[in-house]
Amino acid sequence: MSDETGIIEAPFESALSERYLVYALSTITARSLPDVRDGLKPVHRRLLWAMRLLKLDPASAPKKCARVVGDVIGKYHPHGDTAVYDALVRLAQDFSLRYPLVEGQGNFGNIDGDNAAAMRYTEAKLTKAAILLMEGVDDETVGFRPTYNGEEEEPEVLPAAFPNLLANGATGIAVGMATSIPPHNVAEIAAAATLLIDDPATSLVDLMARMPGPDFPTGGLIVEPRDSLMEAYATGRGAVRLRARWEQEELGRGTWSIVISEIPWGVQKSRLIEQIAGLIADRKLPILEDVRDESDAQIRLVLEPRSRNVDPQLLMESLFRMTDLETRISINLNVLMPDRTPRVLGLRALLTAWLDHRQDVLVRASRHRLAEIAGRLDLLTGYIIAYLNLDEVIRIIREEDEPKPVLMARFELNDRQAEAILNMRLRSLRKLEEMELRREQERLLEEQAQLDALVGSPARQKTALKKQLAALMKDYGGGTELGRRRTDFGEAPSSIQISREAMIEREPLTVILSQRNWIRAQKAHADLGALDGLKFKEGDGLALAFHAETVDRILVAASGGRFFTVSAHELPGGRGFGEPLSLMVDFPAGEEVVAAFPVKAGQKLLLAASDGRGFLAEAEALQAETRKGRQVMNLKGDARLAIVHPVGEGHDHVAIIGENRKLLVFPIDGLPVMARGQGVALQKYKDGALSDVITLRMEDGLSWKLGGDSGRVRTESDLTPWRGWRAGAGRLAPQGFPKDNRFQRPS
Repeated sequence: MSDETGIIEAPFESALSERYLVYALSTITARSLPDVRDGLKPVHRRLLWAMRLLKLDPASAPKKCARVVGDVIGKYHPHGDTAVYDALVRLAQDFSLRYPLVEGQGNFGNIDGDNAAAMRYTEAKLTKAAILLMEGVDDETVGFRPTYNGEEEEPEVLPAAFPNLLANGATGIAVGMATSIPPHNVAEIAAAATLLIDDPATSLVDLMARMPGPDFPTGGLIVEPRDSLMEAYATGRGAVRLRARWEQEELGRGTWSIVISEIPWGVQKSRLIEQIAGLIADRKLPILEDVRDESDAQIRLVLEPRSRNVDPQLLMESLFRMTDLETRISINLNVLMPDRTPRVLGLRALLTAWLDHRQDVLVRASRHRLAEIAGRLDLLTGYIIAYLNLDEVIRIIREEDEPKPVLMARFELNDRQAEAILNMRLRSLRKLEEMELRREQERLLEEQAQLDALVGSPARQKTALKKQLAALMKDYGGGTELGRRRTDFGEAPSSIQISREAMIEREPLTVILSQRNWIRAQKAHADLGALDGLKFKEGDGLALAFHAETVDRILVAASGGRFFTVSAHELPGGRGFGEPLSLMVDFPAGEEVVAAFPVKAGQKLLLAASDGRGFLAEAEALQAETRKGRQVMNLKGDARLAIVHPVGEGHDHVAIIGENRKLLVFPIDGLPVMARGQGVALQKYKDGALSDVITLRMEDGLSWKLGGDSGRVRTESDLTPWRGWRAGAGRLAPQGFPKDNRFQRPS
């Protein structure tokens, strides 16, 4: 309700929804989505129209962009000058538009992402494509509407003899919807449209045989599968993968570099170089040494590999995955229909809508011309009557005070004919002029008959459209610099597997773990028997050390049966004390590290708990991708994971000894291979628990060091007395077996 002050009271929810709906519709119809007929948004259409009125055709001299922008925002488009100038700049950028509609002079930005100069410094005029877009606009081919202030008129849509929607594409974000139409090749568009004129039911397969896919201004290579691209053009929604174009350049003596000559559409070259340089600086792609920009008018990015042995295909596949050298460009064929409603169309529907518009333009132009011919023929009839009765016409003009009505009555002329006769010049009163008039009359009558036949015959209209399309194919064919296809089609290699090793520089390391679970890695493989000089925090000391490489993944087994995984290249350096293992993984408090070692392909591990249960496991299957690790051995009661022993090559038996010093040797075939579980009984104990377990080859026997500093080793070759079956109790160990009940392991 409205009170005396004019304030209208309304529920906030309804008022907000109504106003937001008005804003949304305005954004959709007047800002963000292109018209299906000419492929233009209002700001672009107004820019071209203003430049046409300024007579900035391709043959004329350009004018300052500030003048163009001023006319646009003053007469047609009441928005900010920056937004309008940005739109003008994009229309002139040959790396943004496949077929620029504006020819710019001055700094209009570049593919590096640099901005254009201020509008007071730059100049612009229309291109041939823009002229084609507006061809016939004065022939009443399209409707006009008042401008925002009602002082002038502007076209609602352009005649669009140039297929701008598909040729240059469009992108925009409205409210609740968006559009993303990639650019295409004009000659291919014309060929597909010609096929559609001949057979409106042409299949999408046949259309795409003529128009296979996008053609981007910056070239590149489309690696989207054909079926996926077909689906996108059928439904109006999808995506296309676009890659940079590259080649391997030989430098002699086995060395080479990679030269990138084309980058994906919409990618700034400077940002791309920053991405690649960041990978090098962060050592995320160690097979790449350097990147250089040697571009001038043409793009030339040079990539230097770390060594001549690097696989160039592997290097590029890595870069395609890690940088914008490969991009995924959305396809969303969302356009405004002639009734101003947004709709997502397939390729056939887009072409049909443009052809329908062109046919309507053709008919309206023909009718406009017929009206002009009819008016001219009317005048010619009057002129010829005057020439046939020249003496009488002169007499009437000389003698009558009001000759016009007399002429109209005497020769049955209409007002327009009589006025034209009275306005004739004296020098036109000659015999030759009469002959010219009769020839013009015959010519116009012939043209009138042809146009009448054209307007009344859809078949003739289609023939005329095909002639226009043929002219387009000639002007923008593959033989022209502007018309040649720039983007090719290819397939992304599917057989190349990019491993972690390719991302990390391979270097030898010595991994050191302290008794308090501090971990570090020294460069190079140090002598594991001479690590006495290592420094540890007070109260701490060496627990274990082993050799690895930066590309390795390290398995860490906790006494609770959980396994953790850390990457060797992420370990802290060996100059300090390292870092607590708990900073890298969620290592359980109060538990001990049972074992730590690098994962090796195909490596099997023997896992044994303190209660004498165990099983075999594949080392690769124990890796965890999270900080929480992976629970591998399920333990009962007070049992803990006691031994993680790598199974040696050719080992066929297991040797196990308990705290009761009873030794058992049994075939390894009796153990299951598991990824998780409690395992099976390895040895039975009445008292005590497991002391140690290893695997061995029966033919090698069992060896252990004798006491003292002699360094002598004893080998028990005949293990028959201790052989048995899994889960047996075993017999007392041989005389001289170490008192700590520990087997000798290979160093």
